[in-house]
Amino acid sequence: IMSIFAEVPQAPPVAVFKLTADFREDTHAQKVNLGVGAYRTDDCLPWVLPVVKKVEKMIVEDSSLNHEYLPILGLPELRSAASKVALGDDSPAIKDGRVGAVQALGGTGALRIGAEFLRRWYNGTNNTATPVYVSAPTWENHNAVFSDAGFKDIRPYHYWDGAKKGLDVTGIMDDLENAPEHSIFVLHACAHNPTGTDPTPDEWKTIAEVMKRRKLFVFFDSAYQGFASGSLDKDAWAIRYFVSEGFELLCAQSFSKNFGLYNERVGNLTVVAQDKDNLTRVLSQMEKIVRTTWSNPPSQGARIVAITLNNPDLFIEWKGNVKTMADRVLLMRDQLKAKLIALGTPGTWDHITQQIGMFSFTGLNPKQVQYMIKEKHVYLMASGRINMCGLTSKNIDYVAESIHETVSKVQ
Repeated sequence: IMSIFAEVPQAPPVAVFKLTADFREDTHAQKVNLGVGAYRTDDCLPWVLPVVKKVEKMIVEDSSLNHEYLPILGLPELRSAASKVALGDDSPAIKDGRVGAVQALGGTGALRIGAEFLRRWYNGTNNTATPVYVSAPTWENHNAVFSDAGFKDIRPYHYWDGAKKGLDVTGIMDDLENAPEHSIFVLHACAHNPTGTDPTPDEWKTIAEVMKRRKLFVFFDSAYQGFASGSLDKDAWAIRYFVSEGFELLCAQSFSKNFGLYNERVGNLTVVAQDKDNLTRVLSQMEKIVRTTWSNPPSQGARIVAITLNNPDLFIEWKGNVKTMADRVLLMRDQLKAKLIALGTPGTWDHITQQIGMFSFTGLNPKQVQYMIKEKHVYLMASGRINMCGLTSKNIDYVAESIHETVSKVQ
């Protein structure tokens, strides 16, 4: 008897998980995994933030807490605090009552709820033909989330200039000018994944001016606030500028990286509307979407984040923990660049320190990546992206020497 699932094709593995699986199977004595998408200490271990441990203990000892359902839109204390982190305590939009939020299952969940809402209610009703622009390159899930939400026209916009190893400002502006009105643009709020290259404040201002004039919709993805520069305010600059310019927008927030809560799936979708009435109607529709998606969000991670953000002392401690992570990444950038220059590695390596956040676009081509993996047992993404947290004081010399050998031998 043939299975009713006999015609189901095998899906390809997710690239980053396939890379990690290959790394685990590698028996070579000297091997390095630069593909993992999470923070690691200098001992190459996951780090549970001290403030998280403290709050977890508080939750365990709080006899007033229970496991009843949360509101469909999520824990109110999380939603309001998360939006304040993104927009600032003194945000006029918050004071005007035109900011709301939806607790989501990580940043991916926030993106998906936002995408589903936009497909149903933006630029007409159920308009699957609205163009959605994602940067080239971008985090691979951006394409899939909007495609699975029903959008039929997902387009790349210019972002990375491989020749100069930096931002393609001209390409971005051309694509903004030529995009159909009401197109949706997914913008990385900071620490662009995978390139680590962000627009400057002046470039953000120009992007905002064109988007406002061309009537383009802004959907920010903020996965690394505080983690990029060590400053929550600096990393939220672009979001806050767009809000100050009067944009109605969505902002997907993830607390996986900056709280180290990868498996707790703590996300937030901040909605900035024109006024209270519009906000109320938008949230009513998002509540319907949540009801049939996950119905009700989990509380543990949400409570950890909410308690931390709403307690002044814990908030200060958290900012210190985040800066610890950001500073380690910045140190690894400085050291890798210095070692490559000292080795006389062909090419220029300024982009290593000009980029920001967890990831760096090395500029290595696919052939060089394969050489790194097969010959040097240094695992990185096919795009040449590396996770700076995979570098440690114990392996950075080996990685630098491996890059030097690879670039010298393989063109």
